[in-house]
Amino acid sequence: MEKNMTDVCTKTNCPVVATLDIIGGKYKALILWHLTGGTRRFGELRRLIPQATQKMLTQQLRELESDGLVLRTVYPVVPPKVEYSLSALGESIKPILDAICHWGTDYMRENGIEADCFMAEKGL
Repeated sequence: MEKNMTDVCTKTNCPVVATLDIIGGKYKALILWHLTGGTRRFGELRRLIPQATQKMLTQQLRELESDGLVLRTVYPVVPPKVEYSLSALGESIKPILDAICHWGTDYMRENGIEADCFMAEKGL
């Protein structure tokens, strides 16, 4: 039986819903995007995502860690050093993030909006 786009998703195990539940937080996609460039410390992420409060960034990182996309490494030094990186599962989301970036770039371009973030500098 063929499904069409107007069919209502009533199943509780919907892959689109599952994906959006994991990466759909207010800053989760941005956090993941920044971690695709490598390991980052909390302060770096704060500078890269200035619109996120410390509390919100911490909450989003904890959720990503709980979902297995982000690894948190704590070093036993004073002052404490904590680093965040993508897990293997997190690495697997890179193509999705690239597709979102390209789609957003095309959308903005078609609507006469100039990208003015670091992604525009990469030529996306």
